[in-house]
Amino acid sequence: MHSIYNYTLEELKEQLKPSFRAKQIYNWLYKKYVTQFDDMKNLPNDLKNHLKENFKASTLKILKKETSKDGSIKYLFQLEDGHTIETVLLLMKKKKTNEEGVVEKSEKYTVCISTQVGCKVGCSFCLTAKGGFIRNLTVGEIIEQIVQLKKDNEIAENKALNIVYMGMGEPLDNYDNLIKAIKIFSELDGLAIAPRRQTISTSGISTKIEKLGAEDLGIQLAISLHAVDDGLRSELIPMNKAYNISSIIEAVKNFPIDARKKVMFEYLVIKDKNDDTDSAAKLIKLLNGINAKVNLIYFNPYPGTSYQRPTRENMINFQEYLLSKGLICTIRESKGLDISAACGQLKEKDANGIA
Repeated sequence: MHSIYNYTLEELKEQLKPSFRAKQIYNWLYKKYVTQFDDMKNLPNDLKNHLKENFKASTLKILKKETSKDGSIKYLFQLEDGHTIETVLLLMKKKKTNEEGVVEKSEKYTVCISTQVGCKVGCSFCLTAKGGFIRNLTVGEIIEQIVQLKKDNEIAENKALNIVYMGMGEPLDNYDNLIKAIKIFSELDGLAIAPRRQTISTSGISTKIEKLGAEDLGIQLAISLHAVDDGLRSELIPMNKAYNISSIIEAVKNFPIDARKKVMFEYLVIKDKNDDTDSAAKLIKLLNGINAKVNLIYFNPYPGTSYQRPTRENMINFQEYLLSKGLICTIRESKGLDISAACGQLKEKDANGIA
């Protein structure tokens, strides 16, 4: 028996007769966040019974959540087999109200979702890597992370979110389920999260980037680059030995991007590793010819790591060098520093029995 979140609207239409019932079910699942078939009031009892016999309505359970003073919330979800994954709701902009209390601008959210239990990539700076790779998430497990967050935070059905496939796991390593999830998320009768609001953050499996480009889904792309030479990148991301920087850059150059959009390059800045202006100069050269934007990220230290957080001064110097050469560059102000915000941190704490 599979989760009902595994199915596209068209697939449900094929399985259920009359087919208009599929749209009603999608409305309950994705607009009303209903997780019990008995609560789908406008469905006949025989259909409810059919659904209960053939589908599961919910497979994720909120095990823990931590709320930051900046509004970010990190969730630890338990899956049916007992394994856990993390999802983070980031409050990017707070709600603005006028003196009468009328909302002038609503909140803006970005959600980082997981695609795997653990990860094969083995990045030396990432806590997720410590647990090794266990399995891919199903389509339904990917989808339900967003549904549960919207339900738990009472986020209105018409409130758009941005999704970043940047939680636990390498999204392109779970390729088929990722592609199907993108399509389900963007279904207008469901969550209606357009592909342009969905960003795949990848460690750089260049062959899969090429394959993804051929799908031409209108998705956004973010490359976890983190280094400007293969020596350091192979230390940080061992997978670089199979998919080196030049192969990634070549794949990105051929990736179809809307002329109004840019390819994001994530650059995790680690003190005395890659935070000098020589690295910045090499980065300029590397990204020449790509409509790129660089996002500098402070390394978030965690117990047991030898890497250190860079100084604010070095971050500013790095950014200003890139800007002076005409490359758009932002510094991601770390969110959730007072909670387990780094990938794998809350899962690790739970596994070790830390409250």
